[in-house]
Amino acid sequence: MGEAAAAEREQLKQAAADADAWLDQLAEDDTTTAESADDLRAIAVAVRAISTASTELDAVAAARTNGKSWSAIGAVLGVSKQAARQRYQG
Repeated sequence: MGEAAAAEREQLKQAAADADAWLDQLAEDDTTTAESADDLRAIAVAVRAISTASTELDAVAAARTNGKSWSAIGAVLGVSKQAARQRYQG
């Protein structure tokens, strides 16, 4: 799970970076279009958020595998142990 997840995160990060570069180029090339690329940039932001969430999930899973309590995980996340368990458990 770890290597595959890391590869997927890297792929998502690269896709977001490629999208940003393409959108920047689009903005430079097409100065006559009144349309905004904000909605397309929002997709790139969402892709980055997915990558970040995936990293967070992996970190919580690793902590649990290594015997860390929901109390400790919740403390790091700034939430109660119940909130951490509800959000991340299975």
